[in-house]
Amino acid sequence: MFLCSVFRPPPMTSTISPTPDAATAARHVAELVDLMQLEATGEDRFRGCSANIGTPAVFGGQVLGQALVAASRTVPADRAVHSMHAYFLLPGEHAPIDYTVHRARDGRSFTTRHVIAKQEGREIFEMAASFQTLDEGIDHQDAMPRAADPLSQPSELERRIALGDRVPADFRFRGLVSPGLEIRVMDPPDLLKPQPSPTESKIWMRAVAPLPDDPLVHRALLAYASDNGLLRAAMNPHALTFFSTKLRVASLDHAMWFHRDFRLDDWLLYVVDSPSAQGARALCRGSVFTRDGRLVATTMQEGMIRVKT
Repeated sequence: MFLCSVFRPPPMTSTISPTPDAATAARHVAELVDLMQLEATGEDRFRGCSANIGTPAVFGGQVLGQALVAASRTVPADRAVHSMHAYFLLPGEHAPIDYTVHRARDGRSFTTRHVIAKQEGREIFEMAASFQTLDEGIDHQDAMPRAADPLSQPSELERRIALGDRVPADFRFRGLVSPGLEIRVMDPPDLLKPQPSPTESKIWMRAVAPLPDDPLVHRALLAYASDNGLLRAAMNPHALTFFSTKLRVASLDHAMWFHRDFRLDDWLLYVVDSPSAQGARALCRGSVFTRDGRLVATTMQEGMIRVKT
């Protein structure tokens, strides 16, 4: 039987461990993997559960990952996703989400799928994804920038716990990450008293315990994780953080290209920046590298950033 349970994080003033034991870490990762598992509800129709990680609406990365899984379930196994382009239409609720897949094209090398996500009959999200057979061709990439060792900075969870009661009451649940992921920002802003800084940011991330070998699990969870930290790059030069009470932020769209194989249970470096912000919108982009310097994915996202005067 397919049952949905919603995870609700404890407030950061609670006594929780930023370094869980192996059994707890494995449970957190299993919950994250289960979140990407969908129930088939009809021909090319699926239903996914939701997890409340502390964001006011359902976390956009969750919908990205689940929509990718839904599309992949209708594609031959010899074709892997190489690109996805999505739009967030309405804020989703912390409730089950229904996905409908349209089989747009099945070619000799490429397959295209369209996905619509709905809640209570309302379209909250749409995505186009393209899949390709494994082919040979030219090969080059940008070099990975230098970055400090992942363990040279505390995790985002450790940073949040250290703030304790100084976190504004309205934000003690907000903007957290799944406990199945470890996020370490190499150039973190002061969350309570930020100063203007460059848009570029370097973020190490990985699952806190081993993941299954299925490449789709790793791609779906990277799509999930890629929605964390992108828009923050646009806030840096303006001395803003998600704790800023005068700020309204929402993801508008998200594009992602997968270049090479990877594992998310090993460290990945997410290098993000923001080339432009204007008209209450900010454009942010990211490059994902393995520890040995292989470029495995690229992301782009435009978000709404409104500052109350």
